[in-house]
Amino acid sequence: MRALKIVFWTLYRIWFYILMAIPIIVMFPFLFVSILSEKWYAYFFVMARIWAKFILFGMGFRVKVTFEEEPQQGKSYMFVANHTSMTDIMLMLSIVKNPFVFVGKKELAKIPLFGFFYKRTCILVDRSSSKSRMAVFGRAQKRLNQGVSICIFPEGGVPEESVVLDEFKDGAFRLAIEHEIPIVPMTFYDNKRLFSYTFFSGSPGLMRAKVHRFFDTKNQTADYKKALKSNVRALLLKDLEEDLEEDLK
Repeated sequence: MRALKIVFWTLYRIWFYILMAIPIIVMFPFLFVSILSEKWYAYFFVMARIWAKFILFGMGFRVKVTFEEEPQQGKSYMFVANHTSMTDIMLMLSIVKNPFVFVGKKELAKIPLFGFFYKRTCILVDRSSSKSRMAVFGRAQKRLNQGVSICIFPEGGVPEESVVLDEFKDGAFRLAIEHEIPIVPMTFYDNKRLFSYTFFSGSPGLMRAKVHRFFDTKNQTADYKKALKSNVRALLLKDLEEDLEEDLK
């Protein structure tokens, strides 16, 4: 039985990367043109959402989203969520209609095909370099000034699977306060269970998410950053722990 599971998990992982490649290959000319100018990013974003939904559907993930508050079109936001899986990227794109740019680790740029577009459309950061981390703010500010939203996974990486929610970094909250844009907290409940970074794991299933009420940052000073970060993390942690308790019943 274990041997059959290993075969399934291996094929399931390979299938994931095949699904990542198919829409990129099909849409390549249009994707390539859309990244030639930042002014055309909205067109790239539409295709990115198609790519994300294609992968989730092909992997057998059914998405269910609960909204306590919905983003308005034409407004910029800071989208934040817990980070446990590569599918977090796809789920975020599937849920959010407002064009946004990911701030993500540079290592993902090494993935064939995906990496080509990733490094040209996202804000890449080298977590080990303070210079790289500082450069993120300049690039993010530029995109926010263009009316595009930002998405940051504030844990700063994927924690150990035993960790429910890691400590948050300051970046997302500092940017949100400086630009007076709302923080949109989102809980991803099932991504770790359905498709974690552990190779021999994963299965099709229901992928639930919740978009919480926004945190306003208007007229706030830098002193508010610590409280904002703490309050957003407490909200997501409470939500995740309550969901885990429900599973144990």
